Amino acid sequence: MCRDVLRRMTLLALLCATGAVAAPAGLAELLERLPPVAQSQLRRNAERWQGWNATGQADFRARVAQWDALPRAQRDATREGYLAWRALPAAEQVQVQAAAAQFAALPPDVQNAWRAQFDALDRSERRGWLLGPALGADYALLQPLLAQVPEAEHAKLLATLRAMTPQQRRELGVLAQRTPPTGREALRRELLAVSPVDRADWLWNRLQH
Repeated sequence: MCRDVLRRMTLLALLCATGAVAAPAGLAELLERLPPVAQSQLRRNAERWQGWNATGQADFRARVAQWDALPRAQRDATREGYLAWRALPAAEQVQVQAAAAQFAALPPDVQNAWRAQFDALDRSERRGWLLGPALGADYALLQPLLAQVPEAEHAKLLATLRAMTPQQRRELGVLAQRTPPTGREALRRELLAVSPVDRADWLWNRLQH
């Protein structure tokens, strides 16, 4: 189920829970078919809604209307950025917040120049910065290793890369660039299988061959 549909169902469930609108036929059955995590989130949202006064509820409806009025591409980009933010380690979230505060304090002409410089980057490189300050800086080198990663390995791979030193990531990037496309999956699986204490030796040995 797409997120926009789930968000609309959330709002509808909230309104029905408070009697603001009549519950449509089949809503309860539809909600029951949602995953348990989604059902729990809907219940928490309903409890939060019931804790708001009329002004708070009206403000929420206004924000929903403003969101719906945005172009689809802008909504997708905003949602992608938010999910990427949620996935960052706490320390990197602090770094991003500090950088955002520094950027906001710059004169408008400097902000525009930096935006133009960022927009001029390759789309793949721009998306790489969604991985945070550490991996974003090394994304151009690591991109061959990060392309087409199975969903089941994605979180473990990012955690492994973040646990490496900048020097180790640069060495891995060189290794990834040297490895032909047909061998990158095997390289990724080797990386995930090697222990942190053996990682430096593994990188050195692979680079010698």
